[in-house]
Amino acid sequence: MIKRLIYCLILAAFFNVGNVCAQQFTVASYNIRYDNKSDSITGNSWKSRCPVITKLIRYNDFEIFGAQEVLNHQLKDMLKEMPEYSYIGVGRDDGKEKGEYAPVFFKKERFKVLKSGQFWLSAITDRPNKGWDAVLPRICTWGRFQDLNSKLTFWFFNLHMDHVGVEARKNSATLALNKIKEMCKGEPVILTGDFNVDQTHENYQILNGSGIVKDAYETSNIRYAVNGTINNFNPNLKTDSRIDHIFVSNNLQVERYGILTDTYRSEVNESKIIKSGNFPKEISLHEYQARIPSDHFPVKVVVKYVRAVKR
Repeated sequence: MIKRLIYCLILAAFFNVGNVCAQQFTVASYNIRYDNKSDSITGNSWKSRCPVITKLIRYNDFEIFGAQEVLNHQLKDMLKEMPEYSYIGVGRDDGKEKGEYAPVFFKKERFKVLKSGQFWLSAITDRPNKGWDAVLPRICTWGRFQDLNSKLTFWFFNLHMDHVGVEARKNSATLALNKIKEMCKGEPVILTGDFNVDQTHENYQILNGSGIVKDAYETSNIRYAVNGTINNFNPNLKTDSRIDHIFVSNNLQVERYGILTDTYRSEVNESKIIKSGNFPKEISLHEYQARIPSDHFPVKVVVKYVRAVKR
């Protein structure tokens, strides 16, 4: 009888742990930098960066993530390299394919889209336009998802705020919060994006101090952030400013938070070969130039939704 009881307790513990693990998933936000000729001239072409970006995403297992500055052909390039992903989102200029997307990518085997849509960051939210003092149209993509492992339903919002308009950023933060309150009815919420304000700005506090969502950086149990999230394509620059954020509602627990500062290498003219007595003689080092896949570093978090186990 005692052995049977111990066996049942172990079995129950096993299934409870499995239930918790099934409710854990990886979230990210990544401004991939729009494809333009100026970057190609300086050696940061989309053709060179795309394979690195997609490999970084797949290796780090971004199960669902918001991206910014994604043009239609970049979207197609990424999906070609990441066939396990699908997306929601539209171009901000026409509500179809024109202009930058703020898409939400997700693993097809892990998540199901229950419904989705978008709104423009403006007083007029249902069609393309520039809001307040913004210099460009800005969009927020949203989706209600179901985790096919745990059956958890949650909401995901992804946006890119204006880089110039002060009033636009302030009003966009308020608009996002109002939409979350109106649409989500207390269900778990994730809000990602390039907010174009860092953690010291009052617009950041509108969101972080709202009581509706909280910066994952602030609540994470384990944090890896040796730099901020912007780099200007220069691996030798340092900042503490985080303008790319992941906010989560109170019913999501953040296990890990990281800013991924990966670099890659490109050839330089007349590359030098460097030998060192510190390595075996058959090893040589070749002089290359360090590069960054985007002018933003991606933010990655592991979140967990913990609910009471029914008995």
